[in-house]
Amino acid sequence: MDQSYADAALIYNYHCMHMTLKPADAIFTLCSLDIRVAERAAQLFHEGYGEYIIFSGNVGALSAGRFAEPEAEAFAAVARRMGVPIDKIIVEPRATNTGENVRFTYALLQEKGLAPKSFVLVQKPYMERRTYATFVKQWPDPTTEFSVTSPPMGWDEYPDADNPRELVTSIMVGDLARIRDYPAKGFQIEQEIPDEVWAAAERLIAAGRVQEKHLP
Repeated sequence: MDQSYADAALIYNYHCMHMTLKPADAIFTLCSLDIRVAERAAQLFHEGYGEYIIFSGNVGALSAGRFAEPEAEAFAAVARRMGVPIDKIIVEPRATNTGENVRFTYALLQEKGLAPKSFVLVQKPYMERRTYATFVKQWPDPTTEFSVTSPPMGWDEYPDADNPRELVTSIMVGDLARIRDYPAKGFQIEQEIPDEVWAAAERLIAAGRVQEKHLP
């Protein structure tokens, strides 16, 4: 195993929070180009982890051209194909970042007269930690409970044709920097980054494995 692979695996595992899930009022799906996240959300619905599924997301830089519609609509179509009833699906198709996922969906739920007090958040594995930190900080009702999960895949199996290892490595180092920087801006709760995880990120940056555009 080369050093860059080992460093990426260490960071990937840090981002995965490995939370124990319990049933919640709703399953909140953060949409992206990775359709496996939609499949994970539908699976959780069928297993009884939420009364309905929310899909939130417009079109991002990575999903542009991949879908003919907003990410949330494409993800909802996956859930319908997997047998989730249409009346159990809520689509928020405007959000382009995690903060907007929070704000736009909260407003939509209020319009629908819904006030869930607990969510299972579903995200890509390497964005679990930042998603959790953002929702805990920014969700307007501070009494709401959150857990987070993702497709259960290790670093050796997660990358695929749509999520190539080089791209994922670059993005997740950028997200690590956001976990470091964003609490001071009021975007996320504070989370400890172990020294060995940050050292791995610095090695990947020095090795040219991180694109400048993915850093905050």
